[in-house]
Amino acid sequence: MSGHRFAWWKILLALLIVVVLVVGGYFAYVFLTYKRIEDNVDLTVEGNVQEPAQTGKEYTAVSYNIGFGAYTADFTFFMDGGKESRARSKESVLECVNGSAQNALSFEPDIVLFQEVDTDSTRSWHVDQKEIIQSAFGEKGNWDSVFASNYHSAYLMYPLTKPHGKSNSGILTLSKMDITSSLRRSLPIATSFKKILDLDRCYNYSRIPVENGKELVVFNTHLSAYGTDASQGNSQLQMLFEDMQREYEAGNYVLCAGDFNHDFTRDSIEYFNPGSGESFSWCAPFPDEIMPDGFIKCADYADGMVPSTRNTNIPYCEDSFVVILDGFIVSDNIEHTYVQNIDKGFQYTDHNPVVLKFTLKDN
Repeated sequence: MSGHRFAWWKILLALLIVVVLVVGGYFAYVFLTYKRIEDNVDLTVEGNVQEPAQTGKEYTAVSYNIGFGAYTADFTFFMDGGKESRARSKESVLECVNGSAQNALSFEPDIVLFQEVDTDSTRSWHVDQKEIIQSAFGEKGNWDSVFASNYHSAYLMYPLTKPHGKSNSGILTLSKMDITSSLRRSLPIATSFKKILDLDRCYNYSRIPVENGKELVVFNTHLSAYGTDASQGNSQLQMLFEDMQREYEAGNYVLCAGDFNHDFTRDSIEYFNPGSGESFSWCAPFPDEIMPDGFIKCADYADGMVPSTRNTNIPYCEDSFVVILDGFIVSDNIEHTYVQNIDKGFQYTDHNPVVLKFTLKDN
């Protein structure tokens, strides 16, 4: 009997050693393969548009986070307290990405800024969403486009039953006007173990010549959501604002849009969720006090307050937590004549598109 007990003890010990080696090896893989994308990367501009921007002409811009093609209205995400870790099928991804592209095109835009566009991710069935969007836009005219890799990650083995997997995601800017160059900037992120959750973050800015010799500089950004805090979010915005201010002081027109992962209006949480008391790191109040002089946050909505995103802990319904995270900021040499978050019922993504109409002032 003692011999049998010893044999079982050896087996259990061997199993424990295997588990420790596997778990330790996985964590070593995650941390050893972690590498930030370089800062100040010149990006490739695709397309052959030659048209400059004009002063006094009304243009339409759209900002739209497409949620990596996973978020149907009833989709819930595990990092928000929901159940799902990846899109339900490749067919669902194709439908969502195409639907988002057609939503954006329906506004007859001149500039579109997309966020959370996957190119080869487990969570989105390895669908190249950049190519799908570019193809959809190419059918409607001639566009310049620029893609910046926002983050990539090692294979995330959670949830164990259906792992989130490996992610490659970015931001995509399209313009009916000539983009002469574009630069990717790496934002400050967590330096502790939180960096595994925070991944990488960036913004890019693209230069469009204006007929008066100046430039329209278009910033596209997607700030951190998970594993961050208010001070880190503010440091990301401070870096972004420094580049925006530099362009403004050079005499250029500056337009910035994206998913700021802050309560953009500062009061949208209470407006849409009165008395809820809910608070999340990804919707801290937007720090208006650090925005430089000469810039305007476009929040004078033509048709009233409409949420731009929902919490995905439950399927979208009247009880869902909703907030405004997405928006436009422009320099005061740009006159915005209309801004509105458009209610699309979160059919294809966990965000609604934001539409801006604007003109470049002569002076």
